[in-house]
Amino acid sequence: MSAHQFNTNTIQGAGLGLRPSHYQEVFNTKPDIPWFELLSDNYMSDGGLPILRAEKIREDYPITLHGVGMSLASADPLDMDYLARLKKLIKRLEPVYVSDHLAWVSVNQHHTHDLLPFPYTEFTLKHLADRINQVQDFLGREILVENPSSYLDFHATEMTEWEFISGLSKQSDCNLLLDINNIYVSAVNHGFDPYEYLNSIPENRVKEIHLAGYEQMDNYLFDTHGHPIHPPVWDLYKVALKRFGAVPTLIEWDTDIPDFATLRAEALKAENLMRELF
Repeated sequence: MSAHQFNTNTIQGAGLGLRPSHYQEVFNTKPDIPWFELLSDNYMSDGGLPILRAEKIREDYPITLHGVGMSLASADPLDMDYLARLKKLIKRLEPVYVSDHLAWVSVNQHHTHDLLPFPYTEFTLKHLADRINQVQDFLGREILVENPSSYLDFHATEMTEWEFISGLSKQSDCNLLLDINNIYVSAVNHGFDPYEYLNSIPENRVKEIHLAGYEQMDNYLFDTHGHPIHPPVWDLYKVALKRFGAVPTLIEWDTDIPDFATLRAEALKAENLMRELF
């Protein structure tokens, strides 16, 4: 199947996160990739080479937009300038899904350039739900929210992460981008059962899955997105497929980015698992 035969309004199978080092190969070879994810924060300018490249990719492939700038859990007011630029980008590229993280990245209008955690309480649940609803109303479309990877607990926490996420999907009527690697990393770091987490997520809410590689540190796992997907994450992914169905799956690789063939090989592993089960 050539790239030009893809339906650019839907996604299925295993896609790849598009990175600048792979642009030229994609342009030249038009590989048989079902879809690409673009980091929305990198394409919000009105002109320039990045957005022109994104439009060229969009001509041949369906895309999703994944961001890190909404700061949904922050106490700061929503950044309406950021959301306006995102809305303009959405209109320009027509992505299948738009997603961001359950985290905060700014305080007092200062950006930390990191995805920071928060306690799971009834107060933060309402806070997040209200802000997600505001974002969806402003954008005029649904967003997907992604579960975090975490390294510490809060004394104030009143519920498990999976209880929080399940409640959030109901109160905000948003759907989920389920990061399987993040579940496993957090499970090891905090000592909970990743399969209990997985089996507690509402089946009808998961619209996209992320897979990535972590790094083993001295006494914890570090979510670097800079390694091949580890066997326990593949095992968890198999269970996720059985529970949620053949959900579109993305291979994320953000540091020490390998050649395109290596990424494609990881995507083929995911696609082979889908074929075995469905």
